[in-house]
Amino acid sequence: MSLTLSILDLAPVAPGQTPRDSFEASVELARAAERFGYRRVWYAEHHNMASIASSATSVLIGYVAAHTDTIRLGAGGIMLPNHAPLTIAEQFGTLETLFPGRIDLGLGRAPGSDQVTMHAMRRDASSSDSFPQDVLELQGYLAGKSRVPGVQAVPGAGTNVPLYILGSSLFGAQLAAAVGLPYAFASHFAPDALHQAVELYRREFQPSAQLAEPYVMAGANVIAADDADDARQQFEIVRRRRVRSMIARGPATPEYSDAEIDAFLTTPNGRQIADMMRYTATGTASDVRRFLEEFAASVQADELIVAHHSQDIADRLRSVELTADAMQGADA
Repeated sequence: MSLTLSILDLAPVAPGQTPRDSFEASVELARAAERFGYRRVWYAEHHNMASIASSATSVLIGYVAAHTDTIRLGAGGIMLPNHAPLTIAEQFGTLETLFPGRIDLGLGRAPGSDQVTMHAMRRDASSSDSFPQDVLELQGYLAGKSRVPGVQAVPGAGTNVPLYILGSSLFGAQLAAAVGLPYAFASHFAPDALHQAVELYRREFQPSAQLAEPYVMAGANVIAADDADDARQQFEIVRRRRVRSMIARGPATPEYSDAEIDAFLTTPNGRQIADMMRYTATGTASDVRRFLEEFAASVQADELIVAHHSQDIADRLRSVELTADAMQGADA
């Protein structure tokens, strides 16, 4: 099976580190991805999360692009209801103008934040209702065929930055199929509807100027290491961090110990959070290859976009290398 491999970089801020440390790690990660043959690296828009530094997504893309040469970079994704389509067209039109042929724009409709943060961003709960119309408006700006008379994206018009629809439900699958765009499913943290959504997308897909046939990207988590026990220990650290980020919000929240987190993971709520990382490849290179091949085959994915979660950047870079070598060896 010929399978394209890409990376989702969550720009994590590890304990004791700063956002600047995270940005430098993202540059190292993208350079490694470029060196080892990954297709693209994407960054996701999140807000008010101390452990994720990619809130100003287009700015981060520009910074990493300036420190790399060939790899595609993009948003996975921009939460479009947080923004005016014209603003995003201008931002990504600027990126495409500066780094031609290297920029992607994945679009989602979630807030990328909690309810209080939504209010701080001047977004209301109904903002996502216009997502399909906003996608078409944005597409028009980038194609130089504005749907708003007298308004053009400068820069942006005619850049035709490729769009992708992101989703974790049937809604995104239906939209991506209707407008003929590639579909990226967020199975790295929301696995439940993956197979149903992909089946719907392929069944209802309508060809477009951008895409003649359905194209499916599926997300997975990866921790590859030279030693399987080391990989499992890294995964335990990552899983505890994930749980803490979901149950510990705000400065008044107590700092839960590892033992308390492990006890919580035995509860129904804990198991539910743990299941969000259902599609996680952990182990040696051969373990990871076997998992990713089976995962991709189960959904007939055209491309896997993997999040390397190791907390230490050196371990993350090793995971990037081992995974690339394993998957390239599988294609040989």
